[in-house]
Amino acid sequence: MKRESIGLVKTQSFHLPSCVTLEHGDKLKDVNVAYETYGRLNREKSNAVLICHALSGDAHAAGWHQGEEKPGWWDIIIGPGKALDTDKYFVICSNVLGGCKGTTGPSSINPDTGKPYGLGFPVVTINDMVEIQRSLVADHLGIKKLFAVIGGSFGGMQVLQWCISYPETIRMAVPIATSAYSSPQQIAFNEVGRRAITSDPDWNGGDYYGRSVPARGLSLARMIGHITYLSDESMHQKFGRKLQDKEDYSFNMDLDFQVESYLRYHGESFVKRFDANSYLYITKAIDYFDLSEGRTLAEAFRGKGIKAKFLVISISSDWLYPPYQSKELVDALTTNEIDVRRCEIKSNYGHDAFLLESGQMNYTLGIFLSRTSVQDVMIQDVVTIDESSSIEDAARVMMEKGVTHLPVISAERKLAGIVTAWDVSKAVAMKYTKLEEIMTRDVVTSNPGDAIDTAARKMDSNNISALPVLGEDGRLVGLVTGDGISRLISICK
Repeated sequence: MKRESIGLVKTQSFHLPSCVTLEHGDKLKDVNVAYETYGRLNREKSNAVLICHALSGDAHAAGWHQGEEKPGWWDIIIGPGKALDTDKYFVICSNVLGGCKGTTGPSSINPDTGKPYGLGFPVVTINDMVEIQRSLVADHLGIKKLFAVIGGSFGGMQVLQWCISYPETIRMAVPIATSAYSSPQQIAFNEVGRRAITSDPDWNGGDYYGRSVPARGLSLARMIGHITYLSDESMHQKFGRKLQDKEDYSFNMDLDFQVESYLRYHGESFVKRFDANSYLYITKAIDYFDLSEGRTLAEAFRGKGIKAKFLVISISSDWLYPPYQSKELVDALTTNEIDVRRCEIKSNYGHDAFLLESGQMNYTLGIFLSRTSVQDVMIQDVVTIDESSSIEDAARVMMEKGVTHLPVISAERKLAGIVTAWDVSKAVAMKYTKLEEIMTRDVVTSNPGDAIDTAARKMDSNNISALPVLGEDGRLVGLVTGDGISRLISICK
């Protein structure tokens, strides 16, 4: 399939209707969440994928904004024919709480003062950010279960927090180039970046809105951070010791090397799109992140009820979040018998490889997401009818609930048969009154662990459009429909 862009997109906004209580007791009023969506949500709402952005990212993950020269930050992954195929998946990305690209943060107006929060904004955690994302997904978009949650770096931490906070709502989890806790080295780099900002005279204790922004401090913080996103080898390959627009050293404090010019450019361009206070708050949230909380990682995941399948991705040349941290995560998940696979992307790009290695990332994610089973897409809150019901009862339930297939169950919730809208229509013509006269007793069924393509072939070969899903004890646990899986695979006839 040809890989294409999703074209022009617009950022949307969701306003939380009530006050938000944060993890450490502070409260926030009038919280807005900026988000974008790509693709179409299917009828069962089973194809939603949440993307969690990294430190300098935002809600604009894919496609193009009108008049801008660059697409969204993960356009190489999201779109028709790509790993996150928008012909299959409904992709969501929101700006985190504390950010500066549409979601409430320190640059937002404090409703109590009418002025920007500045340092009056409460300290937030990654758990707080996930709670806001949960409100967007569940309350605003009406999605009870996410097909996958995916994110790199700081976004990977959000993925892990989702798995701890809402384990029952995630089918697949992909933390990339991340860790279950911030290491001393990571905290140290974040502190140096924050110190660069707060040492800038224009920072003015965080009260610089409407004045000169702390451009020098924020630019320096970004330069420091950007060095950690690269690798020694990639810097050798990209720059070496090449000079910038000159043939010899200047022997003064001007720029001499290309790498100096590169870092200065990225620092200055970052100032144009990011808020210095947001940088402080987000890096602080990263520093505080620690799923272990004094325990082993294995203990941190124990008893959480995690059912998601994991793909943990590391980068071979990443020294900010080195591969050993991903291995620690995998070991902890494996100890708890959680389904997990690990993949190491071979790249010289360093930490930023997950944003640049389009071939490896598309292949790795695409293969993992295709590991879907029936339980990943089945309807769990199945509308059923008792076997003692009448045809009139069945017709009324179908009309009220908007369904076309009604599993018929016994008092023990064992499957007794199934009745369809076509059966009800036929009953009217034939003047049947009893449900047992029209329902199918020899029902083709599926198991939760069946592969999606297996279920699809059962439907195709039996010319049916739904399969009741039975658990190990024979009780009905779900229903998978042709519409629910048609966006995930193509059935070969």
